[in-house]
Amino acid sequence: MQMKSRIKIWFHSSNSSRIREISLRKSFLLCSMLLFLSCAGTVSYFGHDYYLLKQTDFDNAALRETITVQKTELEDQRRQIQMFAGEIQGLKEQVTKLGKLENQVRLIADIDKSGRSSGLLGIGGVSATDIDQELPLDTHHNALIREMHHQVKQIKSVADKEKLDFNDLIDKLTKKKNMLASSPSIKPVPGVVTSPFGYRKSPFTGRRTFHSGLDISNRMGTKIVSTATGKVVFAGRKTGYGNVVIIDHGYGKSTKYAHLRDILVHKSQQVKRGEAIATLGNTGRTTGPHLHYEVLVNGAPVNPSKYILN
Repeated sequence: MQMKSRIKIWFHSSNSSRIREISLRKSFLLCSMLLFLSCAGTVSYFGHDYYLLKQTDFDNAALRETITVQKTELEDQRRQIQMFAGEIQGLKEQVTKLGKLENQVRLIADIDKSGRSSGLLGIGGVSATDIDQELPLDTHHNALIREMHHQVKQIKSVADKEKLDFNDLIDKLTKKKNMLASSPSIKPVPGVVTSPFGYRKSPFTGRRTFHSGLDISNRMGTKIVSTATGKVVFAGRKTGYGNVVIIDHGYGKSTKYAHLRDILVHKSQQVKRGEAIATLGNTGRTTGPHLHYEVLVNGAPVNPSKYILN
């Protein structure tokens, strides 16, 4: 009985012919095996738990890195949104300036809008309030994005209408271009005005008489130019005026140039503003070299000074 409760283990070494014997109690061997299995299980359990803990820590580190990257990207996107908000605000200001420019051009050219209006207030929709571009980057930008979409849509509507207004303005300016080109607007010859338009004491009779133009003095032969685009309707001599050129500019306006030395154009010739038509002289009834210059509207002389812009 006692022998059966023990287990013998023999060891044989290749270096020796001796055989060693170890005798162990079964209970000891069983306890040792149970202890080994218990230790192995414990080590395995804690090892697996440690592995899971390290894996969780690794996953958390990766998640934190992902969150940091996403937070940075979100801040960059919000920063870009704020930049776009600033550009939208700039667009609003540009549209407003365009509307003012259109109004100035219409005023200068004397062109009405025909009952149409434009600009930010023209359609009654674009908010006059500036878009808030200084929101903290850690706050939601949903309201800002909605406002940006809203104002971009309205700016587009304003821009489309402004485009129609400018097209209308261009059409009217094109139609008015010929009239503007045909309106006297420059001085016909450099020099000193020796006798203005209106009543004056006649240098010949000493009596008060009406002077229908401007007398501009300069040296003989000074170049005289047409003050507007038009057609020469007279080029020759007239009693008292000497050599004369008369140009019809259309729209009821014409100009007369008298006391000329040389006439450089002929009847029916088309001339442009600034084109040489004659040289200054003293032909006709004069007291010295000068140009007698008249502007006539519907055949009646008007003050030429109002038609000299340079």
